[in-house]
Amino acid sequence: MQNQDQVNKGLFLPLMEEFYTIQGEGYHSGKAAYFVRIGGCDVGCHWCDVKESWNPAAHPATPIEPIVANAAQHAQTIVVTGGEPLTWNMEPLTTALHKSGLQVHIETSGAYPVSGKWDWFCLSPKKNKPPVEAAYQYAHELKVIIYNQHDFKWAEEHAAKVGAQCKLYLQPEWSRKEKMMGAISEYVMQNPKWQISIQTHKYIGIP
Repeated sequence: MQNQDQVNKGLFLPLMEEFYTIQGEGYHSGKAAYFVRIGGCDVGCHWCDVKESWNPAAHPATPIEPIVANAAQHAQTIVVTGGEPLTWNMEPLTTALHKSGLQVHIETSGAYPVSGKWDWFCLSPKKNKPPVEAAYQYAHELKVIIYNQHDFKWAEEHAAKVGAQCKLYLQPEWSRKEKMMGAISEYVMQNPKWQISIQTHKYIGIP
């Protein structure tokens, strides 16, 4: 990757894409947001719908200044996602976004040490590479993807590690939504600390 030293410092990031859209999942669903998708992920979920993000070398090492400038033109809320954004040092990016007066959110598996300052931290743990222990203390939102019946136990294991104020969501894996939605609905009714998250952006046909 070009500019590897700057990438290591977080001054450049492997930018896959950036776009203005509606947040489709979780607590902030329905709100306008500018998404910054960072390349690079070795968590390797078989059902990942953005596998093209996995190889960081496929995405240009981009200085953070134009990323921040583009974000500031579009929205008050910026969502940093991936890939796995915590693969990289997020401190310079979040500092620059906050200096522009923006709210900064992250969507992460928590598989790497937390860097950066976040106004909203959405933790979505993955079995292939579970979160580092420190990630749980940052979580404002826990979003667990439900692929099969065993995932409810997995969800509870992670819910036991987050703070009392953390919002808890169960979200069906997209290809299994018809098969699992009934079980998720029943589980939430029996365990009302949880809520259902649906990928509404896919239903309405936006990024």
